[in-house]
Amino acid sequence: MKFLKWLLIIIAVLAAALVVVGFLLPQTRHIERSITVEATKDTVFNQVNNLQNFNNWSPWAEIDPNATYTFTGPQSGMGATMAWDSQMKEVGSGTYKIIESNYPNMVKFEMKFGQEQMPAESSFVLDEVSYDQTRVTWTLDADFGNDLIGRYMGFFMMERAVAPQYEKGLQNLKGIVEG
Repeated sequence: MKFLKWLLIIIAVLAAALVVVGFLLPQTRHIERSITVEATKDTVFNQVNNLQNFNNWSPWAEIDPNATYTFTGPQSGMGATMAWDSQMKEVGSGTYKIIESNYPNMVKFEMKFGQEQMPAESSFVLDEVSYDQTRVTWTLDADFGNDLIGRYMGFFMMERAVAPQYEKGLQNLKGIVEG
């Protein structure tokens, strides 16, 4: 009986520590990757501002070529929306909607993932290096609020899960706009 009492106390202390540590973890997470491409800002902007082009260079389209995609709203620019659904855990399901389109400098997206529809923002920022060279920066910003599991996942897993895919996607985009 004494052992069970101590075991329950240890479990309660560990649970309280996990909650306290969770609230001390950052509420937000920012990831970004960049690449320089041999193309004008106009060329790159037109590629990323049209969601129907997304799967031409998306790393997730390579992971699951059988995923289904639905496009609504305008073909490009603000309001263009892409929804996807995949049976593969690495791709999942969600929506990607252009919420800001600032020609030729930036395109910003609202993303919602999975059934819980966790929102995040993503953007492509385009900087002219020279007339025919553009620095493309792809960002992801997530705000986990008081979601402790989200904070743990954002802190320990998000960089590992997203950064390699962003790097691959940027390489694919480079191949498309330079080709």
